[in-house]
Amino acid sequence: MKTTILLIVGMAVVCCRKAAADAQLTSWLTVNAGQYARVYTTTNARASGTTVTTWSGQSLPAYADVAEVSHSSTWLYVKYTGLASHIMGPWLTPQGGQFMFWPTNQHGISRFPRTPTLPTGNKTTTGTGYSGIYVNGVAIFNALDGKAWNGSSMVMGPHNQLTYYWHRNAPIGEGFNFDYALGHQPPTGVYHTHQNPIALRYQLGDHVDYNSATRNYSESTNPVTKHSPIIGWAYDGYPIYGPYGYSITNDPTSGVRRMVSGYVERDGNNGTDSVASNLSVIPAWYARFRQKLGSSYSTTASTARPAVDSTYPLGTFAEDWSYLGDLTNPSTGQPYKQGSDFALDEYNCRWCYTPEYPAGTYAYFVANNANGNGTYPYVFGYEFVGNATGGTVTSITEAVTTNFTGGANSTLKLSPPTISNNVVTLVWTATEGGIYRVDAGGDLSKWATNASGIAAVLNHGTNTTSKTTTNQFFRVVRTGLASYDPN
Repeated sequence: MKTTILLIVGMAVVCCRKAAADAQLTSWLTVNAGQYARVYTTTNARASGTTVTTWSGQSLPAYADVAEVSHSSTWLYVKYTGLASHIMGPWLTPQGGQFMFWPTNQHGISRFPRTPTLPTGNKTTTGTGYSGIYVNGVAIFNALDGKAWNGSSMVMGPHNQLTYYWHRNAPIGEGFNFDYALGHQPPTGVYHTHQNPIALRYQLGDHVDYNSATRNYSESTNPVTKHSPIIGWAYDGYPIYGPYGYSITNDPTSGVRRMVSGYVERDGNNGTDSVASNLSVIPAWYARFRQKLGSSYSTTASTARPAVDSTYPLGTFAEDWSYLGDLTNPSTGQPYKQGSDFALDEYNCRWCYTPEYPAGTYAYFVANNANGNGTYPYVFGYEFVGNATGGTVTSITEAVTTNFTGGANSTLKLSPPTISNNVVTLVWTATEGGIYRVDAGGDLSKWATNASGIAAVLNHGTNTTSKTTTNQFFRVVRTGLASYDPN
C-alpha cells in the first residue's frame, strides 16, 4: 500500500470539516493504532524497560488498539487485534515464575446496537468471556473467573447455570497473574480485564498517575476535577465510563465524585448479614437471578460456602456481596436509596447526564472503592442493564460507512512543517514497520526524490531537508511495509 500527502512550504491553508459528535463513533482510541503491540516478557525486562513485538504464539508483530470502526443505521462495528498500545505483561504464576499463556491477535470484530433498548422481561446475562470491549479493542470480562465452589473444591462452573451457588471473583482468584495494567489471558490468548483498566484510563487522561521510574499506575490522590471519559462499550450498546461522574445524575454543574458501588461485603455491617455465620445463605440479588433462570426463589443454598479464612477470605465469591438496594440502613431504619446512599444499581449502572450524552443515558461505571482499588462488581456483574443484542461476529454482511482505519491502513498525515534557517522539518503519522520516501518539487507536476529509506519510529516519521525555493512542494510516500499479523 502507498499513501501520499502533499505539502506546500511557503503559505499553507488547511481546511477541515467537523462532523457532529457521535460518541459511538468518536470515542475509540485511535492515536496509537499505527504502532505494534508490545509486551514485557519478564519482571527483569519490565524493570529495564525492554519490550518485544513478537512472543510465544505471536510470531509476527500485530498492530495495537482498533483496526477499523464502521457503522450502518442499525449497528456499530469495530475490528481489533485485542492487543493494547500500552505495554502489556509480564504474567506470573503464584510462585513468581512465567505464566504459561500469552496474549495473541484475536482478529476480532464486535458489533453494538446503534440504538440501545431496555428489555421488557428478564435481563440478558453477561456470561463468561466478552461482555463488551474497551475503546482500545481489548476485551472486557465480567467479575468472575469461571470457577465455582461445588461443596468440596473449586471447579469450572459458569455463573449463568444453576448448578453452583458460590462463584469466584477473578480479581481475587486470578489476581496473581494480572499484569500492571490489570490484564491477563486464558489459553485462547484473549487479553482482557475484569476490573479497572488502569493503563487505558491513564492513556485517556482519567485521574490516573504513572511513575516512569517504577512503571506503575495508580489512582491519583489529587482532587477529581472532571467526569471520566468513555472507556468502553457494552454489548447492549451503552457506554462504560471510568469511576467518576456528576454528583447529581441530571446536573452537570453539580461537581464530580466517585461513583459508589451498590454492593457491600456481607460482614455484618451496613445492614448486611455475616456470611461467616451464614455459609448456606445467598444474597437476595442472587436468589432473584436464580429465579429468573427457572429456580424457585430462595436465599438458602444447598451447598455451603467454605469457611471464611485466609484461603477463601470474605469477598472471594460474588455471593459474598449484598446489594444495598435490598437492605435497610441501620442508622436510619430506612431502606438504602440509589442516588443518595450509593450511585450504581445492581447492574453497575445508572441513568445520568454525561459529557457525551447531555440529555441522559444509561451508563456503566468502573467500581472502585475509596482507596482507588476495584470493588465488586468491578465493571460487569451477572446481567446487562439493556438488551445485549451485540457481540462478536465473524464478518460484516451489510453495507457500512467506514469511520476510521488503523493498523497497516492507518492514514498518513503531515503535521505543519517547522522552518528554521531554511531547514524544513517534516513530521508525519506513520505506520510502524513502514518505509517512507520524501519527494520534492517546484510544482505539482514534477517530483524528485529528496530522501528515501526512512523507517517509521513507532507510528511517526520525520525528515529534515533544505528549503530551496520560495514555494516548495513535498510529498511523503510509503514505499514498503514489513510483514505483520493482520486483523
